[in-house]
Amino acid sequence: MPAGVSWARYIRMLGASVLAMFAGAQAVHQYYLPDLSIPDVPPKPGELRTELQGYKVREEALKKVKSEQDTG
Repeated sequence: MPAGVSWARYIRMLGASVLAMFAGAQAVHQYYLPDLSIPDVPPKPGELRTELQGYKVREEALKKVKSEQDTG
């Protein structure tokens, strides 16, 4: 009897916790949609680009607006 409970209850709690963990991992992967592809040729040091595209687009738009304000 682990943790002072019966084996049946222990197995049920273990199963429920593992299923909850798997469901949470699946939900996170569905929400964030990570790129799990493995490239054929690994990138050389310094070539790996891990930037946030949404952030980059927003920064470029802000730069464009600021440059238009400076000229206008």
